Amino acid sequence: MKKTLALLVLASFLTGCGGQTLSNREKGVVGGAAAGAGIGAIIGAATGNAGVGTAIGGGIGALGGGVIGNEMDKDEASESAQEERIRRQEEQLRQQQREINELKRRRGDSYAY
Repeated sequence: MKKTLALLVLASFLTGCGGQTLSNREKGVVGGAAAGAGIGAIIGAATGNAGVGTAIGGGIGALGGGVIGNEMDKDEASESAQEERIRRQEEQLRQQQREINELKRRRGDSYAY
């Protein structure tokens, strides 16, 4: 149990030392593995196989956390793409408004003669 916990702490520490921020998928894998290992260790200790419970719980937790984190990454990418489309459309609207204003100004100048 202590050895497994130490390995999880070490893996989390090494993952954090990469210098880059973790994606949601990576955070989900690490968090899910830690939570699953903890729950698995508790259940395993109650049944007499803490090591097996920790390993199974960690694996299941990592898989579930990875799936959830991956979906969160997809949602963020979709939202980012949508925000970029909105930004471009707003810029087009500003450009068109400038063109309209220029046409109005020219029309007004032609009546002044």
